[in-house]
Amino acid sequence: MSDSKGILAIARKTIETEAEAIQNLASLLDQQFAATVNCILKSKGRVVISGIGKSAIIASKIVATLNSTGTPAIFMHAADAIHGDLGTIQKDDVVICISKSGNTPEIKMLVPLIKIGDNTLIGMTGSTDSYLAQNADFTLNTYVEKEACPNNLAPTTSTTAQLVIGDALAICLLELRGFGQKDFAKYHPGGTLGKKLYLRVADIAKNNLKPQVGMNTPVKDVIVEISEKMLGATAVMKGKEIKGIVTDGDIRRMLNKFDNINGLNAKDIMSTNPKTIESSVLAVRALKEMQSKGISQLLVVEKEIYIGVVHLHNLIQEGIL
Repeated sequence: MSDSKGILAIARKTIETEAEAIQNLASLLDQQFAATVNCILKSKGRVVISGIGKSAIIASKIVATLNSTGTPAIFMHAADAIHGDLGTIQKDDVVICISKSGNTPEIKMLVPLIKIGDNTLIGMTGSTDSYLAQNADFTLNTYVEKEACPNNLAPTTSTTAQLVIGDALAICLLELRGFGQKDFAKYHPGGTLGKKLYLRVADIAKNNLKPQVGMNTPVKDVIVEISEKMLGATAVMKGKEIKGIVTDGDIRRMLNKFDNINGLNAKDIMSTNPKTIESSVLAVRALKEMQSKGISQLLVVEKEIYIGVVHLHNLIQEGIL
């Protein structure tokens, strides 16, 4: 086994090599990149991205990034394209071929077929003298001096460069399309990311029980209400008006203060001016409110009408925290 010092040295060298190459990419950006962005922006079709080997894997990732940021895209493997999948490309589609050398046999076979279809071809390659670069309408230069691999063979730095240029394309298109948070939520409805962008307090509160007691409700019944509704608190109401809140903490403080709780009512132990939140507010905002105030629940209101409670545990269960 190698010592940890040696392992960390290799890892650091790999990261430094790739970081240097990525930094150099900025100097390679030119009018070809800008023209590519404008071409995709004006296109009525999709972006079809193709590659072979490791470049094909990068192509798939770029497709996923474009789709999630408002630019319709589809992956087409270069080897499959020349064996029947060329029909993937439609009339108005823009095609991006990714290849480090730009001279692989599959790419050389694919390029003329794309040109016959009269689709705009964008080459993403590390060699501007390659077959791909010379035959593309626009070229995205992903040149790297060397791979992180000590033998300068395994695609490492070069595929990282391709990935970064793909991200740069996607973000340029995102900004030029004015793709905002609402759009992002539409394309990312599932998982934690989606919930942070669209889940609202009302969506949580409606699934909870609605704890509430009157001003003169005996303490024993207040405790029962808190226990049965399982939210660690209950609103104290006077008609439809919220007058206070009783939490688990209020109950504990009451037990420390009074030896005999007979005769005590909700109004005697409640906290006045409880923190409330509008039902239309995003759940992630509710989390920030709880964290800033050091509390575990908020009373939810809709146009000043009490509709329920949102608890910190709800936000944890939803993956917001």
